[in-house]
Amino acid sequence: MENQINSENYLENLKAAALDAPSEPGVYIMKDADGQIIYVGKAKSLKNRIKSYFSGEKDIKTATLMRRVRSFETIIVHNEYEALLLENTLIKQHNPKYNLSLKDGKTYPVIRITHEDFPRIFRTRRIIQDNSLYFGPFPDGQAVIAMMDLIDKLFPLRKCKRIRKNGPCMYYHIGRCMAPCCGKINIDDYAIHVQRVQKLLSGNTESLIIDLTAKMHDYARALQFEKAAQIRNAIKAIENLAGEDSSVEDLNPEDRDYIAWAAEGVLATYTVFSMRGGKMTGRDLFRTRSAADEQDSLELFIMTYYDKTRLPPAKIYLQKTSHRGTEDTENTVKYLELIHSWFKENFDYIPELLAATEKHHEAILAMARQNAAEDLRKRLKERGAGPALDELARVLDLSSKPEQIEGFDIAQLDGKHPVASLISFKNGIPDKKNYRYFKLRTVIGIVDDFAAMREVVKRRYSRLIREGKDLPDLILVDGGIGQVNAAKGVLDELRIDCGLVGLAKREEELWLPNAKKPLILPRQSEALKILIHVRDECHRFATGLNQKLRSKNTLIFSILESVEGVGPKRAAVIMKAYGSIANIVAADPQEIMERCRLSEASARAVRAVVKLELDKTANSV
Repeated sequence: MENQINSENYLENLKAAALDAPSEPGVYIMKDADGQIIYVGKAKSLKNRIKSYFSGEKDIKTATLMRRVRSFETIIVHNEYEALLLENTLIKQHNPKYNLSLKDGKTYPVIRITHEDFPRIFRTRRIIQDNSLYFGPFPDGQAVIAMMDLIDKLFPLRKCKRIRKNGPCMYYHIGRCMAPCCGKINIDDYAIHVQRVQKLLSGNTESLIIDLTAKMHDYARALQFEKAAQIRNAIKAIENLAGEDSSVEDLNPEDRDYIAWAAEGVLATYTVFSMRGGKMTGRDLFRTRSAADEQDSLELFIMTYYDKTRLPPAKIYLQKTSHRGTEDTENTVKYLELIHSWFKENFDYIPELLAATEKHHEAILAMARQNAAEDLRKRLKERGAGPALDELARVLDLSSKPEQIEGFDIAQLDGKHPVASLISFKNGIPDKKNYRYFKLRTVIGIVDDFAAMREVVKRRYSRLIREGKDLPDLILVDGGIGQVNAAKGVLDELRIDCGLVGLAKREEELWLPNAKKPLILPRQSEALKILIHVRDECHRFATGLNQKLRSKNTLIFSILESVEGVGPKRAAVIMKAYGSIANIVAADPQEIMERCRLSEASARAVRAVVKLELDKTANSV
């Protein structure tokens, strides 16, 4: 019975983890009870793929696998192509028990340009370290064949393994070789064609396509439409087959690590992507807690991560930081120079600490940071808002943890459509069923945020008191000391004793009632981030209604102006006289005629079209 309960528990935990998996493409790694990797898979959407293991009927292989899985982890990549390459690398590296299809050591084809005076270009699965250039890998074998066929047609480079000395071969006679063996082309001119092939395989095809397009037009002007069509087809093929710049496999033999991180308050997650032999061989995630600043935390992480069992590579690429308010990566690297002596002392060499100055390295670091941010999101969700709320109670000197927070914001445009929004947070999470709008009554036609705040606070809490409902632990108003004191006056009048604070946007200053100066919290403060979240959600909610009211007002004017004899000015007179479509419908046509100086026919028409719109609105609700 105990084993059954444990089995059910781990299965439920796995299902919950699957529902919380990222939706991005990537690779998932399944492990058994001993932490051994038993399966590696790829997915366009990690969340959808992993969820599928817990629904529907399973074949014998999958059912056997799932009986042994106790945990899984994910690695986010940029696209399906990279997921396929990374899956292939990890399967070969770990040889998982349930990955049968790739245990034959299969490798994807690459295209090789030999290191010779007159290089050859061909497809291969073997990589030889002889200074040849390699492009790929290409998971789609048919795409490689098409690419090689295109190169052969556009760039007739030599095919023979050895330079012939007794005259050109048949490839020369059929236009598929420039016969460098017979002096038909010199090294420099031949090199130009090789460089064009390199651009094609690197994806740098813009200039090549421009040249081919010009050639296509030349053939068309010369009425050589068949050749023009061949060039057109070649351009389409180049656009479809140009090599992808992969972040998980680049054939660069240099050993490199990429370090990126994401932080929230005292929590930080570091991701390290290791590239060895041109392939991503692993991703490490490390969770830390530290009150130190970003630079100091990074130094500590590097000195902890590398040791005798995990030697640093020759190059380490680092994410940009915001040290001292700047994102200048060069400053980051200089700041980290003090650990050079640590590397020298512990490893007897100093790796390069590099900024990502090329798009390829930037892409890998971006992918590393995305993985760190995903793990940090899970950590914050697991932990909940308890520590942030505890800090908030401490800094605001509240009598208890503010589990229920309500926030207010005023939105208006030159005194028109003044509205207030009320939003509610419960245990640090938006409680949307308790969001409310208030159409303000006392500040129509004027801009008076203090009066607006007094009105909405009084309306909200007078009603809660009448209905005997719970009051919030903390009230947040969007603004400074003026708005706070306006709200405080109403709370005192209603004899309500709860926390109150204002948040001023410009410097994110906290204002307490009757304070002479604001309270400044550090930007990394979790308490401050909770308040910013409440304020921003409140502002979003208020602005949304304001925009709806403005749109509705524009619609009403257009309806009125559809009546013959009613233009923009007359429509404004009608709206000023009655204020709403409901009031217009309730009025007698004779009254509308007299108050708005309309003919009887126009007055009846105005009432009719407005009534039609009111009925249509009522029927749609």
